[in-house]
Amino acid sequence: MIESYLISEDKDSESISLLIDNIPKRWEKFSDVALLPNSSFRGNDWDEIICDEFWKSVCDGLEVKRLARLGEIRGDKRESTVEILVGDNDWVIRKESGIKYGYPLTKCMFSSGNINERRRMGEVVSNGEIVVDLFCGIGYYTLPILVKSKVKHVYSCEWNIHAINSLKFNLKENKVENRCTIYEGDNRETTGDLTNIADRILLGLLPTAKKSYDIALKCLKHSGGFLHLHGLAPANNHQKLVDSTTKLLESLDYDYKVKNIIINKIKSYAPHWDHLVLDIEVKKI
Repeated sequence: MIESYLISEDKDSESISLLIDNIPKRWEKFSDVALLPNSSFRGNDWDEIICDEFWKSVCDGLEVKRLARLGEIRGDKRESTVEILVGDNDWVIRKESGIKYGYPLTKCMFSSGNINERRRMGEVVSNGEIVVDLFCGIGYYTLPILVKSKVKHVYSCEWNIHAINSLKFNLKENKVENRCTIYEGDNRETTGDLTNIADRILLGLLPTAKKSYDIALKCLKHSGGFLHLHGLAPANNHQKLVDSTTKLLESLDYDYKVKNIIINKIKSYAPHWDHLVLDIEVKKI
């Protein structure tokens, strides 16, 4: 399919070899969309070849109606820079573990590599718990908890309006909106009435959620509870994140002691760095 375009071009073997290097060897496919890696079909030589007919040929080969290419995740609001290559609508719905996640592909992120952690969050919550999700996004962890557990209530905090609108859609689509309250805006400013309320706090922000550690402890019940804290650690030294997190949490003025920490590796994040989730049990001193 793609090879026919290369053969038809007046290119020497070295140029064709460089072009082939930019042909994706993997992609994500869901609904009617194929999502290509960021490096796919990049460079001046490809610019001379690519046209509407080319993209349509790629869609036909992948058996999809829409085609998009990944970009970088930018800014504090973790906004997507996905580029739509074929199609005039960026709204997608992913189905995972019986849960529907709807969102605008070009404005919100979704990490397929976090699938096991999303599933796990639906399993760790005990009946009747109250959960505060400080960085909920479109409901990455809020939704599995609501759909898969008998949680009493989830308070979900988010400041990206596109993610908020997606979360509202997803709560209704999954029929769990009656057990979730959305707090719109910066969680350092919006959570004043959530003091001493939660059994469990989710801090799912990379590279770090340090600026909201004190908010997490404020929301936690005075008797203690659990924090699920996302962070980055050297691949050969996960303990470094454990030690620095413990030191910081215990230095805050809430009189909590870290009782236990379980390390969960989510995936490799960058060369020599891992994405971890720390399950942290804290108790009042």
